[in-house]
Amino acid sequence: MPAPINTFKAALAQGTVQYGCWAGFADPYATEILATAGFDWLVIDGEHAPNDLRSIMHQLQVLEGKHSHPVVRLPVGNEWLIKQALDVGAQTLLIPMVESADQAADLVRATRYPPHGIRGSGAALARASRFSDIPDYVKTANAQICLLPQVETVKGMEALDDILAIEGVDGVFIGPSDLAADMGYLGDSSQPAVQEAIRDGLTRIRAAGKAAGILAIDDDVAATYRDWGANFLAVGIDVVMLAKAARAKLAHWKG
Repeated sequence: MPAPINTFKAALAQGTVQYGCWAGFADPYATEILATAGFDWLVIDGEHAPNDLRSIMHQLQVLEGKHSHPVVRLPVGNEWLIKQALDVGAQTLLIPMVESADQAADLVRATRYPPHGIRGSGAALARASRFSDIPDYVKTANAQICLLPQVETVKGMEALDDILAIEGVDGVFIGPSDLAADMGYLGDSSQPAVQEAIRDGLTRIRAAGKAAGILAIDDDVAATYRDWGANFLAVGIDVVMLAKAARAKLAHWKG
């Protein structure tokens, strides 16, 4: 029996637009609710949300068998963090602040078993192998890993073509907020220079035959990014959605 098929990776390879949402509550109950909306993918955020390995695992558990594919964003591309995330069942990883081809190549190696990488092969006690119930897991897992580096600095954008040339990089996610900050426009990714950099980046990613990702919580901006080539597109953040709905409700009654 082989490792489970990564349906999200397969959809990206076909060029199908995948609509996603950020899961920032760091709680499986909230993530399970979010999954009922039918998003194609949900980001379990370990960079800016208060997740740890166990809370990530619990959210992977509630998403198992659901339409929404879990994309785990780690706080950093550390090899032992990657190993742990994969062992608890993640198949798709989003890694922030990638700025060079060498860094991307190291990430690929961290997600692959030897001889193609350095991932530790102790899958017998891992949730990913269903605790040894998938006998061919270590032989087949590599093919189902989806690696998505985040490029979100000027240096990263300068290295984008080299990053895209690394075998094992399935797509690149452009981080508009950090990119704007690094370009001198902190908190304002709508600046023309930032928008041009985003458009150029999305175009280059798709031209390289890779999946292009980005986040935009404004629907018009998200539609623009989709038109520019983004095919894994996050269109919401759960904590922001709740906050906006709660504030609007109170404003209605106090207004």
